Amino acid sequence: MKKLIVLVGMMGSGKTTVGNLLSKKLDFNFVDIDNEIEKQEKMSVSAIFNEYGEQYFRRIEKLKTLQYAGNKNLVLSLGGGGFEDDEIRKILNKNGCVFYLKATPECLFERIKESIHRPLLRKNFSVDTIAFILKKRENNYKKAKFVVETSDKSPEDVVNKILRTLR
Repeated sequence: MKKLIVLVGMMGSGKTTVGNLLSKKLDFNFVDIDNEIEKQEKMSVSAIFNEYGEQYFRRIEKLKTLQYAGNKNLVLSLGGGGFEDDEIRKILNKNGCVFYLKATPECLFERIKESIHRPLLRKNFSVDTIAFILKKRENNYKKAKFVVETSDKSPEDVVNKILRTLR
């Protein structure tokens, strides 16, 4: 199986954890777009948002994502807002198997409440804030080829569900 596998969803949905596990099981490379941006810019995503703004970050995110969009034998994890861009959605859905890792706002809150590096949650961090962001993004997330519920699942369960779907 030579594929590009893309994981999209909200922060805390499990994209990085699942992506790492899945890539090991498939003997694929793993790329986390946010990590790649941080390496390139030599600063955290939060610092980029604070210093240059969200629009600047989204431009870099798009370029970095498109850089990997044609790869095979790769598991690609997008940042929470990375699937909002029409061009990215179309290209990734055309070139790869895109999985929306779906979780409830309550579950997402529990998973990320200790994280201080989430730029869109710096102010008014609550289940309601997460629900608001999720509501804005969910229509685009649902444009992924596959949806995998992660709220009550272990990372291993999610990986196994993705592997069954790919077969």
